[in-house]
Amino acid sequence: MREIDCLDPVRKALLDDLDEGFAELYAAYGNLAFSTALRLSGRWADAEDLTAEAFLRAYRALAGYDRDRIAELQPRAWLMTILMNVWRNCVRTRSRKPPPDLRDEPVDAVDPGEDVEEAAVRRETGDELAELLSLLPEEQRAAVVLRHVVDLPVSEIALMLKIPQGTVKSHVSRGLRRLRALGGAR
Repeated sequence: MREIDCLDPVRKALLDDLDEGFAELYAAYGNLAFSTALRLSGRWADAEDLTAEAFLRAYRALAGYDRDRIAELQPRAWLMTILMNVWRNCVRTRSRKPPPDLRDEPVDAVDPGEDVEEAAVRRETGDELAELLSLLPEEQRAAVVLRHVVDLPVSEIALMLKIPQGTVKSHVSRGLRRLRALGGAR
């Protein structure tokens, strides 16, 4: 059996054809990236922008990688690292600008095919979670989202955030404790 046959399907597809492989990458991780971006940013439109930017940067990076680098790639962790960097850049940029006037912004769209009651419950729960997550310090929010929304192992989160595993565990623990306290105060 050749070495390439042992690769996961996304890496194999990327090695076979970058464009088709990228479509596989998006199919495999697009929802995960959006869900992560939504939990980090708290807004649907921002999550769409973050996800699109992350995939754009991923494609540009892949175009410059040689076959060996693609063969060694851990697609999920690599893509989530890109997403985290895009989010951090966005947070940094926003901290330098005054907040926009949100009164004229359109309300996030609702899926017309979704049951109204289910949409209301999902929206209310999602909005509440997003609000609670937004109250966490950035490092705790990132660690909690990556661990419990994306379901990454602590070791991958540590690599992505460039912090020790013990610090990741601490951020997750403190973040969850704070979320419980904030949720109970409501």
